[in-house]
Amino acid sequence: MVFRSIKPEEYELLKVFLYEAIFIPEGVDPPARSIIELPELALYYADFGSGPADFCIVADDDGQIVGAAWSRIMNDYGHVDDATPSLAISILKEYRGQGIGTRLLRHLLNLLKDQGYSRVSLAVQKANYAIRMYGQAGFKIINENDEEYIMLREL
Repeated sequence: MVFRSIKPEEYELLKVFLYEAIFIPEGVDPPARSIIELPELALYYADFGSGPADFCIVADDDGQIVGAAWSRIMNDYGHVDDATPSLAISILKEYRGQGIGTRLLRHLLNLLKDQGYSRVSLAVQKANYAIRMYGQAGFKIINENDEEYIMLREL
C-alpha cells in the first residue's frame, strides 16, 4: 500500500469517495449515487485543486485507489472559519478496518501542518464508528447538532 498525493487526472475519483463517505446507518437503504450532485455535497469535489487548502492523499493498492483523505476550505458541514480547512475521508468498503483510514488521516494532517495550517475541522455523524479514530487522532468535539459532531484538531 502506497500513500501519495492525488494526481489531477484522478480528481474525478473524489466523487466516488464522497459517495462512499456518506454514513449509512444499519438497516437504512443507501441514497442514490446522484445525491453527490447536490450543491451542499458537490462543494467537496467541484473545481478541486483550485483552492489553497485543496490537498488529497490517496491509498494506492498496486494501482487501485482504495481510499482518500482530502481537505478544502469550504462552507461545509464541518466549517469553522474561512482559514480552517475541512476534511473528508473515505475507504472502499472491502478495505475498511485495516488501519488505512488512520494512515491516510495521519498523512493529510502532516501535509496540512507542513503547508502552514494551524488546525483542521470535520463533521461526523454521531452514530459513525469513525468518531473513535478521530478522537484518537486528537480531534475534539467543539459543537454538535442533532445528528453530527463538529470536531477540530490543532496542528
